[in-house]
Amino acid sequence: MSRFPVTSNRDLGQHFLVDDNILSVIGRLADLQAEDSVLEIGPGLGVLTEYLADRAGHVRAVELDRALESPLRERFAQRENVELQFGDALQLDLSAGEPAPTKLVANLPYNVATPIVVESLDGLPTVGLWCVMVQREVADRFFAEPSTKAYGGVSVLVQLAAQRTGFHPVSRNVFRPRPNVDSALVAFRRRGTGIRPDHRRVKCVVEAAFAHRRKTLPNSLELAGLVTREVGAAALERIGVAPEARAEALAPEQFVELTRALA
Repeated sequence: MSRFPVTSNRDLGQHFLVDDNILSVIGRLADLQAEDSVLEIGPGLGVLTEYLADRAGHVRAVELDRALESPLRERFAQRENVELQFGDALQLDLSAGEPAPTKLVANLPYNVATPIVVESLDGLPTVGLWCVMVQREVADRFFAEPSTKAYGGVSVLVQLAAQRTGFHPVSRNVFRPRPNVDSALVAFRRRGTGIRPDHRRVKCVVEAAFAHRRKTLPNSLELAGLVTREVGAAALERIGVAPEARAEALAPEQFVELTRALA
């Protein structure tokens, strides 16, 4: 499948996409259009990059592994709508440059998938749709329901910003090397036209609330250094939640109410 031999870097969580059959599923879930400006993180061998470039107006592919720079540049030397950028996606300002990305479509490296998605929710305000390949347990976590084992801070933040539009389990055989975990494609669209003005504050409260899952919410907020237990308990009572509640019992919108009650 690949046009050049490359050894995957286990430390970077690389599992290269090598099966063309999954590309049509990605294209459907990503609802690719000629006017799209697509951000791809972790292009690997460039299989998905090429598919995206055939269908979108612009593709910016961000790759951390410098060993892939030369072969990727050679592969896309004649593709004017492909922009290659090399560096750490978690350190780069991905909102800079033109055109601004409207979609994030990627086979995300396993070890950075969650932080990339979470940071992109407000860090990339022009992105309106995500279609990402991640570990199955991560995909399940994004849209888990309250009071379930998978429900956590990332569930709250993703669900406040977006709604799921697609889900597709993915065979381990579409990757090289073959991973030891199941994967899934998950697609979701941004709610409304932008991010909440209080997103950063809500994020701080959510992270503090889930920092100590076995503790009650007031205790977790205090241990995280956000507010005292008494202030946290009073805020919960103001929104009609018992002070002995734990973070996993609250629905996403209740965290917005809690944030405002703590202000």
